[in-house]
Amino acid sequence: MSAVAERHRFERMQTIRFSHCDPAGIVFFPHYLVMVNDLNEDWFAHLLGAPYADLVGRRRIGLPTVSLQCDFSAISRMGENVTLGLTVERLGTKSITLRHGCRLGDEARMSVRQVIVTTDLDTHRAVDIPADLRAAIARFMAS
Repeated sequence: MSAVAERHRFERMQTIRFSHCDPAGIVFFPHYLVMVNDLNEDWFAHLLGAPYADLVGRRRIGLPTVSLQCDFSAISRMGENVTLGLTVERLGTKSITLRHGCRLGDEARMSVRQVIVTTDLDTHRAVDIPADLRAAIARFMAS
């Protein structure tokens, strides 16, 4: 029996494509992680006003994952239109803990707890979350 899906502060639809699926016709689990990363990029660009291309390219700020926990509660099949969502669990000094989910209606398909750290891409050392990014995330959390 599947869990009831959590609602998230940032959500978007995702069609499950042939390329997401294994020979059994269900999402091959690593593709969920690509979807999670795509969702992160959309959130940074559309809600935080900080596109990855600008952060990584011009500002040289990296956002590597340092911790990842995944739970899969039901399968997703090709052709389904699922909802992917994101919520901030914790905003640290140098890290952000995110909660992701995938659902079809009220049925949870998978959930992810991800910790990302802001880094200087020239030194590859953790750095404080830039003030403008921190303010945007705080506004998102308060909304």
